[in-house]
Amino acid sequence: MAKRKPEEPKKGAPEWQCTFGDLMNLLLCFFVLLFSMSSIDAEKWKEVVASFNSTFSVFDGGASAIGDGILISNGVSQLNELSEYLNSTGVAEDVEDPDPESLYEQMQKEGLAESEQMAEQIQEALDEMDLENSIDIDFTSQYVLLTMRGAILFDSGSARLKQDVYPMLDKLGLILMTYSDSLIEIEGHTDNVPIHNSVYASNDELSSARALSVFHYFIETTTLDPADIKHSGRGEYVPIADNATEEGRAHNRRVEIRIYNTLSTER
Repeated sequence: MAKRKPEEPKKGAPEWQCTFGDLMNLLLCFFVLLFSMSSIDAEKWKEVVASFNSTFSVFDGGASAIGDGILISNGVSQLNELSEYLNSTGVAEDVEDPDPESLYEQMQKEGLAESEQMAEQIQEALDEMDLENSIDIDFTSQYVLLTMRGAILFDSGSARLKQDVYPMLDKLGLILMTYSDSLIEIEGHTDNVPIHNSVYASNDELSSARALSVFHYFIETTTLDPADIKHSGRGEYVPIADNATEEGRAHNRRVEIRIYNTLSTER
């Protein structure tokens, strides 16, 4: 009986390697595409990393940089050391599922804490300068909000600052200069009563002119960089009270100043 001739092995790489190679190429293209569509602010990224480091101690368990930690130093065995790494850094206890939503929530929490601290410092300064009754203060995860009534700053239908408000703005300018590294935004707002005069054709123009007047005053009397101050008029479109009453309209005629924190997405 004739012996069966043994089959010769197929030339080239095994089929599974081809499939695996195609998969890796597709993943590489996918991540290159994601990277090409993204933009990263290096300074803000450093601030976020520093914030997470202080909160979660992410880098303290391995070393001061990723390249020196447990996972990298152990090479191919790093997956086996994952549990040990997470336990050593404390991440396993604090963040069980670090998905994008939880990271966003953490950034919001960090931003809110920073804004709250800023607001407390500014409130103390306002109290010391006897401005607590002239300027209202609030904060969000992005900024600290300072609000001044329009009637204090301007005569009706005018964007010229009253002279008796200069001392208040001088004191406020001193406070703003302590946050000169932050983005500052000045917004003018009006009520919904149409304006009729020879200077301003609408509430949009009046609110813009009022924001610009405050901007010019700070540029002339402080060392703030104009490049770090935005100004705009929002007209009647962002009311904070009911325009159906005189009291509500008085609240809506205002100038707002936002001081953005270091984790803010605005710049």
